[in-house]
Amino acid sequence: MNLSNLKPAKGSTKKEKRIGRGQGSGYGGTSTRGHKGAKSRSGYSSKLGFEGGQMPLQRRLPKYGFTNLKRVEYKGINLSVLEELAAKKSLKTITVDTLIEAGFVSKNDRVKILGNGTLSAALEVTAHAFSKSAAAAIEAQQGKVVKL
Repeated sequence: MNLSNLKPAKGSTKKEKRIGRGQGSGYGGTSTRGHKGAKSRSGYSSKLGFEGGQMPLQRRLPKYGFTNLKRVEYKGINLSVLEELAAKKSLKTITVDTLIEAGFVSKNDRVKILGNGTLSAALEVTAHAFSKSAAAAIEAQQGKVVKL
């Protein structure tokens, strides 16, 4: 091998479509833009949702419902998940940080403990919110509910 027979790897290059370089190139004349209209002109860019002057979809559909800007989103974690986590890692206290490390929630999530499942051990659970059934189930096992 020497400098005279070096070639790019097969498939690494392809013939570039050189637009607007005369009739001989095959892409001269209108340069693949068609005839007339805004899209054939330089500097054209359409607005998001523009449908060529037709009434856009977002204006054709009716407005619907209400969005509460002060709504607080919670990530729900069931008692069955807490039971499984406590058994696997032999924990007595479960906090939001424990759930983040285990991969059940992300660091920006607010956590709500839900009552699906059963507990067999007394746990001290710390979270942002608890359902009534979850709090009752934790306290029935002599556990402790701590709200953040």
